[in-house]
Amino acid sequence: MVADPWRDRARRVGGRWRSTADNRPHYVVCGQDPLAYRVVGELVAASALVTVIVPTRPRPDGPDMRSIKGIRLLRADRLTERTFRSAGLAGARGLALLDQDDVGNINAALCAQEVEPNLRVVMRMFHTRLGSRVKRLFTDCEVLSDASMAAPAFVAAALGVVSPTHFRHGGRTLHVARRDEVRPEHVVCGLADLRDPGHPRVLPADADSADLVLAEAAGAQVGPVPAARRIARARQRARIWRDPVRALRSFATRKIGMATLGVLAVVVVFGVLLSRAEGVSVAQAVYLTVVMTLSGADPDLGKSAAVQVMQVVLSLAGLALIPLLTAAVVDGAVNARLALTDGRARPERIGHVVVVGLGNVGTRVMWQLHDLGVEVVGVDTDPQARGVAVARDIDVAVVVGDGSQVETLRSASVQTCRAMVVVSTDDVTNLQAALYARELNPDVTVVLRLFDGDFASRIQRAFNIGISRSVSYLAAPAFAAALLDREVIATIPVSRHVLLVAEVIVAPGSVLDGQTLAAVGTNPGVRVIAFAQFGEPGPIWLPAAGYRLHARDRITVVARRSGLSWLLKQAADPTDAAGEQP
Repeated sequence: MVADPWRDRARRVGGRWRSTADNRPHYVVCGQDPLAYRVVGELVAASALVTVIVPTRPRPDGPDMRSIKGIRLLRADRLTERTFRSAGLAGARGLALLDQDDVGNINAALCAQEVEPNLRVVMRMFHTRLGSRVKRLFTDCEVLSDASMAAPAFVAAALGVVSPTHFRHGGRTLHVARRDEVRPEHVVCGLADLRDPGHPRVLPADADSADLVLAEAAGAQVGPVPAARRIARARQRARIWRDPVRALRSFATRKIGMATLGVLAVVVVFGVLLSRAEGVSVAQAVYLTVVMTLSGADPDLGKSAAVQVMQVVLSLAGLALIPLLTAAVVDGAVNARLALTDGRARPERIGHVVVVGLGNVGTRVMWQLHDLGVEVVGVDTDPQARGVAVARDIDVAVVVGDGSQVETLRSASVQTCRAMVVVSTDDVTNLQAALYARELNPDVTVVLRLFDGDFASRIQRAFNIGISRSVSYLAAPAFAAALLDREVIATIPVSRHVLLVAEVIVAPGSVLDGQTLAAVGTNPGVRVIAFAQFGEPGPIWLPAAGYRLHARDRITVVARRSGLSWLLKQAADPTDAAGEQP
């Protein structure tokens, strides 16, 4: 068999090959979606050499890697040993496998191990249980799920609560909460001023003005759990009176229902008039009305003209009522059959959450909402999507259809839902679905997935859609930190900002060696929350600015991306050209 030279080709597109005089660490990133784009940007900001391997045919809806300056771009259809050697993987510091194919990433990692056995591998996987087992196959491997990282932020936004970030460090469990939900003595750091929801101020200079804080957990249950319980109780109360009405409304189409109600109204009105004209009791009036309507009245020329007119009208109403009742029964049976056949949720729901897009992130969001006891309806155009099978397993209703179409949203009862989470990978489709949802339900909370931050800001201002999230923006810092082997403890999403909780070690001879903690506080993007001297088992929480730093002391901070990069350079060994920790 003759080898196809186009199948496994890897060609240089831009940039220069690594110079032997360049001592910066080299990383290889495989992927072309928004997550890969942002991870590459993080690595470039950390002064690393980056080679990106993308398919020969780029995704039309993906970001353009060529817009990132200072990287080397290779195109290859398969991640083979030959491809990795062409990318200079031998001697590289780390490899990031960011495709959404779990099996493909495992195979690529095995090929990379043949080229560089001691390579640090950071792998993206949806199935976290499988990932924990895969890690054992490699010397130095970290498996992360961007869907698992981002889903809690979408769930919290849909329920109208603070994102449930919590972590343990230095013997304490810390969590993110609103200031009025915790005691003042439990507050560790002010995170953001949320008085302007569209433009939150992250790490404000006046910590007391921050209404979103990092606090020590002290037994208080905050976040999605109590919010989900409140929603479930409210939905249960509403069902007491709405379920019978909803059952009647969903039994037949609106036109048949309105026609049936109109005929019944005529029967009731003329039945009452007939009973008064005949001067009979209520029981006799009901008897006369039913018999005349269903079987027709016996002609009696001796009756008055008014009574004869009433009899004729009731007879005609009876002729119309029987076909309408038959049509309602048939239509209800057909609707039930269609719902069982294609999984569409025809009955109207109330107080539920609609999740549009059942890919990796949508599946996680749907799963977490269901686990919290919140009623969910999923929407996806592909009946074979990952989340459709999961929804059937956990008994969640699914509407198969285009989420950007009004009829699909009506089938999911968007007009009566409390929130809609739109997490497909197409920004335009997501926006269209959000706008249609607002037309159907002006009070609905819309949580929108958008990649472009500037575009999201304009959408918020123009259409008053105040909650938008970017999966790649939420997850990229953790992937980059794992690749750079940094001690990032947690990531905290705040609107479209991400704060990092990290522990930084002061290197001997670094800028911070011999300085006080006040030197760290000069950067507005950094907040020191703990300090541990070398050799001490536990940290000092909220240390005074006068503490003096020495080599191998540890500083725990809450920082913006730029602030953490600055701090790492200040704490790094001056002989390390990349500005990394030793």
